[in-house]
Amino acid sequence: MRPFSILAALAVLVLTTLSAQAHGPTRQKVTLTTEVAAPPAEVWAVIGNFQDMSWLPPVFSTTGEGGNDIDATRVLTLGAEDGPTVSEVLYKFSDEKMSYSYRITEVDVAVLPVTNYSSHLTVKPTDGGGSLIEWRGAFYRGYPNNDPPAELNDEAAIAAVTGVYTAGLDALTARFGSSN
Repeated sequence: MRPFSILAALAVLVLTTLSAQAHGPTRQKVTLTTEVAAPPAEVWAVIGNFQDMSWLPPVFSTTGEGGNDIDATRVLTLGAEDGPTVSEVLYKFSDEKMSYSYRITEVDVAVLPVTNYSSHLTVKPTDGGGSLIEWRGAFYRGYPNNDPPAELNDEAAIAAVTGVYTAGLDALTARFGSSN
């Protein structure tokens, strides 16, 4: 083999090894829906205010600024008055479409094991006069490097987000009644 061929083969081997080691986490997604018996306007009246998350069971209180304007902020206090907090910012809002989108700007990964989290909440009419509530999110696990600890891996992130969405949608189903 010529020296140039050996160097080329070594370069390919090194680059392949480096790219394999550089693989980081993949963006995870969760989408959950529920159908409730109430009309969309009634549901939207409860969940359509970015400053009010009182319908979500883990939330003790919500404070914020900016109402439903783009770049409005809110801080969710979880569990109790002195509980952990989640800071969020609104980046899309439509009363007409009954939907809004927001991002988490600050959260302790011990509380919610995610990074770069964004979410979308929407209410749509169903054929039977009720509502379809959809809550979807996209995020990375809480540990951005390779070999995450179990509490910060993809499965933990998916389970945590699914748990939050399930708690919220179950509470809304209990409040408005299931259309199924």
